[in-house]
Amino acid sequence: NGDDHTADAMERTMRARVRTWPLCSLRRRPARTPGRMCKALHVQDEALDALAGGNGTGAAAPTFQEALLRLTKYWARNGCAVHLPYHTEVGAGTMNPATFLRVAGPEPWNAAYAEPSMRPDDARYGDNPNRVGRHTQFQVVAKPAGSKTQELYLGSLAALGVDVNSHDVRFVEDNWESPVLGAWGLGWEVWLDGMEITQFTYFQQAGGIKLSPPAVEITYGVERILMALQQVDHFKDIRYADGITYGEVFLQSEYEMSVYHLDVAEVEDQKARFDSYEEEAKRMLDRRLPVPAYDNLLKASHAFNVLDARGAVGVTERAAFFAKMRTLARGCAQLWLDRREELGFPLGVWQMPSPPSESKAATDESYLAPGSSPRDFLLEIGSEELPPQDAVAAAKQLKTAVTSLLERLRLAHKGIITGGTPRRTYILVKDLATCQEDLAQRIRGPPARVAYGEDGKPTKALEGFCRKNGVSLDQIELGKDSNDKGGADYVFANVKTAGRPAVDVLSETLAEVVEGITFPKTMRWLTDAAYSRPVRWIVALHGEVVVPFVAMGLLSGATTRLLRNAAEPEIQLESADEYLDKMNTAGIVVDMELRRQSIYQDALEAASAVQGTITQRTADALLEEVTNLVECPRVILGKYKSEFLSLPREVLEIVMKKHQRYFAVEDPSTGNLLPYFVTVANGNINVDVVREGNEAVLRARYEDARFFYKSDCSKSLVSFREKLDGTVFQEKLGSMLDKSHRLEKLAGQVVNCLGLSPEVSDLVSQAAPLAHCDLATDLVTEFTALAGTMGCHYAQLEGKPKKSVHCNLRVCVTQRCW
Repeated sequence: NGDDHTADAMERTMRARVRTWPLCSLRRRPARTPGRMCKALHVQDEALDALAGGNGTGAAAPTFQEALLRLTKYWARNGCAVHLPYHTEVGAGTMNPATFLRVAGPEPWNAAYAEPSMRPDDARYGDNPNRVGRHTQFQVVAKPAGSKTQELYLGSLAALGVDVNSHDVRFVEDNWESPVLGAWGLGWEVWLDGMEITQFTYFQQAGGIKLSPPAVEITYGVERILMALQQVDHFKDIRYADGITYGEVFLQSEYEMSVYHLDVAEVEDQKARFDSYEEEAKRMLDRRLPVPAYDNLLKASHAFNVLDARGAVGVTERAAFFAKMRTLARGCAQLWLDRREELGFPLGVWQMPSPPSESKAATDESYLAPGSSPRDFLLEIGSEELPPQDAVAAAKQLKTAVTSLLERLRLAHKGIITGGTPRRTYILVKDLATCQEDLAQRIRGPPARVAYGEDGKPTKALEGFCRKNGVSLDQIELGKDSNDKGGADYVFANVKTAGRPAVDVLSETLAEVVEGITFPKTMRWLTDAAYSRPVRWIVALHGEVVVPFVAMGLLSGATTRLLRNAAEPEIQLESADEYLDKMNTAGIVVDMELRRQSIYQDALEAASAVQGTITQRTADALLEEVTNLVECPRVILGKYKSEFLSLPREVLEIVMKKHQRYFAVEDPSTGNLLPYFVTVANGNINVDVVREGNEAVLRARYEDARFFYKSDCSKSLVSFREKLDGTVFQEKLGSMLDKSHRLEKLAGQVVNCLGLSPEVSDLVSQAAPLAHCDLATDLVTEFTALAGTMGCHYAQLEGKPKKSVHCNLRVCVTQRCW
């Protein structure tokens, strides 16, 4: 009971739970003799092999500890050292020195470890089924990142028992940044049937240091994964081990630490701790001890997190705290790098791989023969999943660049087709000539007075002009230049340049096209070239001829990739003109507009099956994004409990649209929401499995929202006002409650100064105390975009006057605009 945080209540709860524990979990074990200990260790090792062996496909859902064992064994087999969790509180596995410090510098480093992560602000006394203050991450860090890291990750899911051929596993853009650590990277959230289960990031910077080589970080949310695999709706019901649940292991500590972090931690004491740890970290930096310095930084960071959970950190203070921690993080990272260099980089020094050697195009006689027939030309840039907006931008830039290039190279063609998906950007040039058009030019040289001496003989200037243009002196002509108003004579050369084979001129120029594509945010991986996400393959074909060139550290070829779970993930293209057919056969819709129309029509058809339609608001907001999140769209109709329709519509829609990228379904006759949604999966999946997974994710989110909504509705809106006292607005201006009181006072003064009517005065006196109150409600804390909207809703539920309600909404909207 969140309102009964007493030792007696907790003791009664735990006694009741102990009575339900299986006897096997409480039975006393006999002491082991040395011989038995050795045997037991041997048996445990065999068990570990059995748990983590194979790919786990079709295996029963693992327990929590089995999942950790499987991941540990899998990544150990793939070259990672098994590291240990850190000994003090960290907010994420990233903060363990095995990641943050080790990613700096040129030493190769591959490690995997489980990391208990403490986030006080997420604490919910164990009441929320999906939110805990202490959760478990499994962390993998690899430096340098290999070219098949995504495929290795999918293999780890199979080791956990996830059938990647049935489930919808997707990489959805998520650009990560840690202001505290001075670190950032680009990557994705990994979704399993709509649920985020992993953070996958290519680190670009840590501690303010540009990383060379960049490292990849894979962070699994273990509780989320196990809830999905075990099909339980509350974290406490996860099977931790045979005969014992996660709740029986951790619920008491989750409850008590929630009470501490949210209710009883002394604010002034935490501030003093922060200051003390900060000073000690500085002292350790002065002593050139980066590890103890970083240890104290982590302790200071946790003290800040406790203060934040207690609502004791305002906007200005937050920036000041972050600046202090960021300065320390940079100092620790730089000193660590300096110390490793002094030690001679004991783990070795990574060297950037040499780019592959270009080979001459293997052309046949028919290609080089005069008058040979035109052929289709294909250029495909294959990458890891691009963000939707970047996929669109890349296709547009590629079309512009290639169109300009072909004109410059004098290569005739009959049209250009371009498009792309998250994993590929392509351009198909129809009937591209196999040879450049011959070029005839009349080139102006120096003035005649400069070209010939007083004796009429050619000067060195004229001889140089002839050599440059490949003409003899007897081919030189004298004439006027129409652009020269002085009418002087100039020398001219009529130069004819024979066209070169298209494959040769394209080989020399396509690299600048590929590497010239730009994005608002770019990253590096194993080369100095930058792109939105790592480029993994390049196809360049003119007819059946490969156009060889090197870009992004890759040599172009004829091998393209299909869906990752296809029977043949890679295929060899025989010619450019078969590309679209091969993609179509594989179910990949490379035409963006066709994919968009297909998704929209299929979504409308799915909604019509339940006498509904897609709401125009979600269609307009989501369609382009969803179109470019998939390359093999599978539209699926899902359902949720009709009882959730009692929640405010804005809550239902923000969850579907913003968090899940679902299309809401409404009744076309009334405009009311129906208890259905449409999602778009990717690839050849099991529709029933994916539907059930997405329904479970939405159900959990709506359960959360209902939990918060009911909690909010149990109190009056104005009662939340006093809670604003716990949130600092600005150090010298006090709390949000102080701001609310000032607003109420100033509003009355403005009314009097303007001489407004008594009606307006009454309206303002009712509305002013309600402004900002919803900032302290549970639902707005969870969905901050609903600030003002929920205040308006709660005020209406209480029967407040309509004009007063709208004043509250306008206050919040105006602040967001400012």
